[in-house]
Amino acid sequence: MEITLTDIEKEAYKDSPVHRLDGRVKLLAMILIIIFTVSLPRVHEDNLMRLAFVELYLIALMALAKLNPVYVMVRFLAVLPFGLGIIVIQPFVRQPFFGSFTEYPIDLPLGLTVTYEGLAFGITLLAKFIVCISAIILLSSTTKMHDIVGAARQLGIPKEIALLLTMMVRYLFLFWSVLKRIRTAQKCRLFNIWNKKVRHRWILEQIGYTISSIFVMAYEQGERTYVSMLCRGCGQNGNVPMRSKDLKTSDVLFSVTTLAILVASYLLFIDLS
Repeated sequence: MEITLTDIEKEAYKDSPVHRLDGRVKLLAMILIIIFTVSLPRVHEDNLMRLAFVELYLIALMALAKLNPVYVMVRFLAVLPFGLGIIVIQPFVRQPFFGSFTEYPIDLPLGLTVTYEGLAFGITLLAKFIVCISAIILLSSTTKMHDIVGAARQLGIPKEIALLLTMMVRYLFLFWSVLKRIRTAQKCRLFNIWNKKVRHRWILEQIGYTISSIFVMAYEQGERTYVSMLCRGCGQNGNVPMRSKDLKTSDVLFSVTTLAILVASYLLFIDLS
């Protein structure tokens, strides 16, 4: 089964209690969860319990929103390599904020050593990364992209940044379609990136040509879009349309619940040490 960007975006158009929440409330809740997560101590024996408590809350919200687990995992796996590269080296790095180090009694090549402190720090980073990404996936899977931009604009984000985000959202799917056409053309010519019978250098060259083609198309599309916007009167005084609406009881209840979960996750495990 091939999953496209459009298929994943369809998750935001479902109808559920989480989808019907105000975009501003969900955006603020996500920011609050991320701030709480990153503000926890670098290494503490209660960190994993607190983060697990918050992660269970996010998973419950995903279940309430009836999100497709496959699409959630696809989003998570797409982002995982960016954080995993930093996390896996932590057991071998001696961070300066630790006063002393205790080495694992194992022999590794190249003179590498694994420390208990580095391993604990790496596990904490991984747990924080999972919680932050889960919060972002929940927001993006239950809120339309233009609603997220509109909510950010209502919360005071500069209109220039909001305009850039709006343009990015509009043309993200366009360039995904361009990439899909390029991949279809390559498959019709029997191009397979995992073909072991073809020289790796030639495969890398084809990937480079693909990336450069997308950059050229992006530049040309940007020029056409800019001229079109000027012809329609768009300029430095342009703004992003905002639809202001009052908060409902469900929005207030969600905000209070999220705040209570974060406070409880900290207080419930404060005396376990």
